[in-house]
Amino acid sequence: MSSSIAQTRFSVLDRSRTREGHEAAEALRDTVGLARELEELGYHRIWVSEHHGVPGVAGSAPTVLAAAVAAATRRIRVGTGGVMLPNHQPFVVAEQFGVLESLFPGRIDMGLGRSVGFTDGVRRALGRDKSDADDFAGQLDELLGWFRGTSPTRAHARPAEGLTVPPFVLAMGEGADIAARAGLPMVIGDLRNREKMQRGIDHYRAAFRPSPWAREPYVVISGTVAVAATPEEARRLLLPEAWSMAYARTHGTFPPLSSAGEVENRTMTDRERGLYESGLTGHIAGTEEQVAHELETVLKETGAQELLVTTSTYDREALLDSYRRLARIIEAG
Repeated sequence: MSSSIAQTRFSVLDRSRTREGHEAAEALRDTVGLARELEELGYHRIWVSEHHGVPGVAGSAPTVLAAAVAAATRRIRVGTGGVMLPNHQPFVVAEQFGVLESLFPGRIDMGLGRSVGFTDGVRRALGRDKSDADDFAGQLDELLGWFRGTSPTRAHARPAEGLTVPPFVLAMGEGADIAARAGLPMVIGDLRNREKMQRGIDHYRAAFRPSPWAREPYVVISGTVAVAATPEEARRLLLPEAWSMAYARTHGTFPPLSSAGEVENRTMTDRERGLYESGLTGHIAGTEEQVAHELETVLKETGAQELLVTTSTYDREALLDSYRRLARIIEAG
C-alpha cells in the first residue's frame, strides 16, 4: 500500500450529533463510547466541538466533554475542535485547559476557532457580536501568553502557567494566515473543495513563522470519510448529514439527523434537492480499496501530516464499522 497513509496520523472529530427519536444526552454518551472504540483501533486523537443553541448538536461545552472523554480513555489524545475563542475570555480558557492538562498530562490538545454564535439570538445570549471574531489573532496571543506567564496584567492563570498544551488553529477564511503568523499547527477543510484547501495550505506554509509552539508547519486536513462493504452502503452513510445541511441552508436551523431511509423517501423542493445533492459530492466514500486510493491521492497532493475525520451519520453501528474499516486501511498502509 502507500507510504503516504503510513506516514500520516489519523484522528476523529465527533460533533455529538443528535438523532431524531434520541435524547441529546445519548449523543454525548455516544461520543464517550466512540472515544473508547477509537482508542482500541489506534486513532491518534479525538476532538469534540462547540456549538451553541443548535438542535442538531449536543456538544455545547467542549472542555467539559473533553474531560469526560479523557477520563474514559487511557492513551488517545483528547481535545477540542474547537473552543471558539471569541465566545470566551482567554484567561478562563487557559484555566480550563490548565485543569485538563493537569488531570490528564500529555494527552490534551487545544483546538481553537474564531466563529461566534450561529444566529443573532445565540450571539445575544453569549453577549457577543459578529465583529468579536475580528480580533481572533489578539485573543489567541493573549491566550498563549497565559501559559507562558507573560500577561501584562500581573495576573496568573492557575494551573495553566508553565504548562504546554499544544494549540491548533481551525483555519476558516483568514485562519491560515493567523496560524502561520502565530507559528501554530493548522486544521483546514474541507475535502469537498480541494483547490481552495490547497491554496490555504500553500499560503500557510509560505507564511509560517517558527514559534515556541511549532518549529515547522503542521497541516491537519479535515473532512468526511465513509467506508463500507459497497459504494452504495458508503453513500448511504452520507445521506443524513447531507439532508441536515440542506435543511439548515433553507430553514436557518440545523436539525437532528434523520435516518438514511427517511431521507431517501423525503419530498424535497428544488432548492433543497439541489443543496442535498451538492452535499453528497466531494467526500471520500467507498470500499476499503477505493478509499485507500483516494486517501493516497489527497495526502500526496496536500502533504498533510494528519487527517481529521469528521463523519456524522444516523446509524451509529454503521459509523463505527466505517471507522473500523478505515483503521484497517491505516494498518495496511
